[in-house]
Amino acid sequence: MIQHIKTAEATRRTRDGQDAQVRQTVETILGDVQQRGDEAVRDYSAKFDQWSPAAFRLSQAQIDACIAALSAQALADIRFAQAQIRRFAQIQKSSMHDVEIETLPGVVLGHRNIPVNSVGCYIPGGKYPLIASAHMSVLTAKVAGVPRVIACAPPFEGKPCNEIVAAMHLAGADEIYCLGGVQAVAAMALGTDSIAPVDMIVGPGNAYVAEAKRQLFGRVGIDLFAGPTETLVICDDSVDAELVAVDLLGQAEHGPTSPAWCVTTSRRIAAELPAAIERVLGRLDTAAVAGSAWRDWGEIILCDSDEEALAEAERLCSEHVQVMTRDPDWYLQRMTRYGALFLGARTNVSYGDKVIGTNHTLPTRGAGRYTGGLWVGKFIKTHTYQRVLTDEASVAIGEVCSRLCALEHLAGHKEQADIRVRRLSGVA
Repeated sequence: MIQHIKTAEATRRTRDGQDAQVRQTVETILGDVQQRGDEAVRDYSAKFDQWSPAAFRLSQAQIDACIAALSAQALADIRFAQAQIRRFAQIQKSSMHDVEIETLPGVVLGHRNIPVNSVGCYIPGGKYPLIASAHMSVLTAKVAGVPRVIACAPPFEGKPCNEIVAAMHLAGADEIYCLGGVQAVAAMALGTDSIAPVDMIVGPGNAYVAEAKRQLFGRVGIDLFAGPTETLVICDDSVDAELVAVDLLGQAEHGPTSPAWCVTTSRRIAAELPAAIERVLGRLDTAAVAGSAWRDWGEIILCDSDEEALAEAERLCSEHVQVMTRDPDWYLQRMTRYGALFLGARTNVSYGDKVIGTNHTLPTRGAGRYTGGLWVGKFIKTHTYQRVLTDEASVAIGEVCSRLCALEHLAGHKEQADIRVRRLSGVA
């Protein structure tokens, strides 16, 4: 039987009022940027980030200065992480093939995989400088073959963040802007006098950035709709409560509304975890945020079996799922609803977030039911084409098409087929 040892207090709260306020604010900013362009962008940047430079786009000299400010070790670590992400993205791309086949005598069908022409990447950096988001978005788009990739990140401590700028540049960004928030997303999507619009916006962000992407979807493509970071640890008694606590709080520190769930088949883990959480919080600089998230959004769910644990995991459909059991592959073979899996105690979500090679931009709020995360294929459009090589083939297809169009009462469609049947078969 499933027992809820700790429930999430915040799940009983309504966020309708907050969501409505976010929607209204974002709608106002987008409309203003649409009308006033660069002037509006500058006003909002000054208002929200206290940032109004001569130009938001960084010059090569500014980029070089950011890179020069980093230690050799920091640059080596960024390059190492990007090498892993590039390698896996290249492997993913190699799995995608153009196809062409003659399906009937004289009928050729095919598809081509074509990169999006331009992409705007948003890299969060106001609260934490999320360097890895540059790898995950800019680098992956470049591996996909996107010709123009621009990147925006807000100022950090009153200036461009050296680490983020270096990561953007090393990832291959064609244009780099020190610009944050809704105004950055609006400028990239809608375009201004100084920023040409893009075809697609990707990257994580706060509630306002996420809402901007939602409102702009259709005008531009997006990667996915993102909410607060979520993490789920599935464990048995093969691990200890401290390790579980670290892995829960390591993601809860993203923000005070980040859910952290423990689903366990171990009564010992369920009993010891609350105290372990408090001990780990005592050594984290981010304890205020992580502790708030755990208090309001954390859950401990005790299950009698792996089958019950699986059912709970599928119900929660978490962005990150860490499986620390004796047989993690049991879950790999059975789970269908999640963002990304981290199998075994030797790995963890932080590895995936920063360096191991998979992409960390993942579905939240149950979106893992219908989509995976960002990957090289998100930047590639698959377009079909068809070619009919002989008169006989066109007549054979046309006769069937004509009859099907008649069933649908579409006279114009029917005539498209009939005119070819008449001309190519020699029937007047």
